[in-house]
Amino acid sequence: MSACIIDGKACAARVTAEVSKQAALRSASGKAMPGLAVILVGDNAASQVYVRNKRATTEAVGMRSLSFDLPATVSQNELLALIDKLNADSSVHGILVQLPLPKHIDADAVTERIDPRKDVDGLTPYNMGRLLLKRPVLRPCTPQGCMVLLRETGENLVGKHAVIIGQSNIVGRPMMLELLMARCTVTVCHTGTCDLPGVVRGADIVVAAMGKLRFVQGNWIKPGAIVIDVGTNRTPDGKLRGDVDFDSAKERASWITPVPGGVGPMTIAMLLANSLRAAELQDAKGEPGS
Repeated sequence: MSACIIDGKACAARVTAEVSKQAALRSASGKAMPGLAVILVGDNAASQVYVRNKRATTEAVGMRSLSFDLPATVSQNELLALIDKLNADSSVHGILVQLPLPKHIDADAVTERIDPRKDVDGLTPYNMGRLLLKRPVLRPCTPQGCMVLLRETGENLVGKHAVIIGQSNIVGRPMMLELLMARCTVTVCHTGTCDLPGVVRGADIVVAAMGKLRFVQGNWIKPGAIVIDVGTNRTPDGKLRGDVDFDSAKERASWITPVPGGVGPMTIAMLLANSLRAAELQDAKGEPGS
């Protein structure tokens, strides 16, 4: 067996093309083009690459991209004041603060300061709570993108045993909620999990999101399982690789995402979809989630 590759680039291209179409229709009807403000603090090399890609893709679909690059020495109060200003600016429909932040800044306080209607990352307590209650509005981008990729396989997800490796607020926990809404039976693994390889071997769906290069070995994968690799790790020679040992895993899986070219493009595509949705929410001028 050799797995079918889930092409994240092609899927992301379809999503962004639809977002671009809807944004153009929005503009033609006299409504404001969605504006996405991206805040970058410091000079983290990986963050700079992510932000550059986000800004370029935002502009490519015709949306307005607003850039705020702050020094690593910026105070928490200064950052919060900028978010307050963007919250109050009706021309700004989405606000994204690139993580990680310098250690002297409380990332939770920063996230919670963003207006839930402008929370295009879907990480505020309000939007995470809506997801928990099965009433999502703006959903975390990477898990949402993973669900699109899973549905690309055409497989019936209902009843499948999904194992998530990693319990972060950005991927692992919201991924659990997304899979539960898809009627999967979900196991979340972490550093305290006993016999992790054994748990993974029972999975119909594996979502690897722990941030360790080639951590998941091919012999962990149940024959015929679907593997979603969220990892983005640099090898010593500078190449981007995932949390799964791709070459060995693809010989057992039925479907697998590559790194690069899998989940990464979908994360940005869902960010754009969320930005469009955020603009629609603000058109309604109702309560968050209306």
